[in-house]
Amino acid sequence: MPKEYRTIQEVAGPLMLVRGVENVAYDELGEIELASGETRRCKVLEINGSDALVQLFESSTGINLSNSKVRFLGHSMELGVSGDMLGRVFDGMGRPIDDGPQILPEERRDINGLPMNPAARSYPQEFIQTGISAIDGLNTLVRGQKLPIFSASGLPHAQLAAQIARQAKVRGKDEQFAVVFAAMGITFEESNFFVESFKETGAIDRTVLFVNLANDPAVERIATPRVALTAAEYLAFEKDMHVLVILTDITNYADALREVSAARKEVPGRRGYPGYMYTDLASLYERAGRQKGKKGSITMIPILTMPEDDKTHPIPDLTGYITEGQIILSRDLYRRGVTPPIDVLPSLSRLKDKGIGEGKTRADHANTMNQLFSAYARGKEAKELMTILGEAALSDIDLIYAKFADAFEKEYVSQGYQANRDIEETLEIGWKLLSILPRSELKRIDDKYLDMYYGK
Repeated sequence: MPKEYRTIQEVAGPLMLVRGVENVAYDELGEIELASGETRRCKVLEINGSDALVQLFESSTGINLSNSKVRFLGHSMELGVSGDMLGRVFDGMGRPIDDGPQILPEERRDINGLPMNPAARSYPQEFIQTGISAIDGLNTLVRGQKLPIFSASGLPHAQLAAQIARQAKVRGKDEQFAVVFAAMGITFEESNFFVESFKETGAIDRTVLFVNLANDPAVERIATPRVALTAAEYLAFEKDMHVLVILTDITNYADALREVSAARKEVPGRRGYPGYMYTDLASLYERAGRQKGKKGSITMIPILTMPEDDKTHPIPDLTGYITEGQIILSRDLYRRGVTPPIDVLPSLSRLKDKGIGEGKTRADHANTMNQLFSAYARGKEAKELMTILGEAALSDIDLIYAKFADAFEKEYVSQGYQANRDIEETLEIGWKLLSILPRSELKRIDDKYLDMYYGK
């Protein structure tokens, strides 16, 4: 039976000081029992001799110093994992909130996970089809990759996240595929949108949802992605599943990190975020990947809203260093009605070359991808010139490129949130658009592919 302490000295905001404790360790979980019998959870932030500074998960209102007692549980935060988690909805700490039964855990795991030995990683190289042309065709997602989506407030990243979660699949082989969806600091309305969207299409059956709402405590928000990744690691490396982890919104997570750091009176770094935010984010992102000798894999799509649309803000900046590329949503495309408003030119998937080509997608994929990028970039330049100098100043070929850029946004990038295009359809649309340009302009495509597909 854990020892109980009635030595609470002071409570300040989310922090509480307990004196005279023995054998208590950093990050250990504790329970506070109020005079009314109500219990609240806390964890140890700092140990100084026999003084423990603990942080409350819930609010500190109503805690009476003289008749509340604290007991420490002897372990850090754990999640009970089991294959029955699929199809369920949990709160940010892993407690069921869908009126279903408690999970009977097959094992309990520390939510902080263990870092993967770099030498035990396999290289990401298999194509994942999301059904979204701008991603599959141009910024291909590869199994085991970390590919964040950089959004901004008011842009439809929630719809895009739900669409990827519903549609993503590994082609060809009959492999088990699961989605772990963790939402941090979102509104009840958004949470409802995700749950309903997965239920409607039946995608909920292969999804585990962890939902931390905006009114839940900040400390819980810091635990949510770790809880989700613990579930993902179990499904991937024990149950041999291919798991896609979607974390939204990393910005709310980083703000919670800042809030807790400020409460602990730590020295702030850039924009008030703690100096260790880089290492902290890396401890989440680096849990994705493939392991040698294990069939399963974890592919991660973190979603973050860039404050003031600024990619140099610390959150997108540090995320960009740790992950393999980024998909950027554009306010300009959104205003023009392009859905999803993916800005393909500054977006990048650093592993795209590894997941495409013969046997993975199709032999002409790399050539057409390069040609579409180059033609779209030139078309955008032509359109800018047109705005400044007027249409008459453009050459005939520039006018064709400008027309190509418009058609590309309308037909290739814009597909709505319900369309699920397989890679063949995406490549066909690409060829149809390239056929707007004269064949002599398609210098990045091998002649044998031009003979097969151009103008067909």
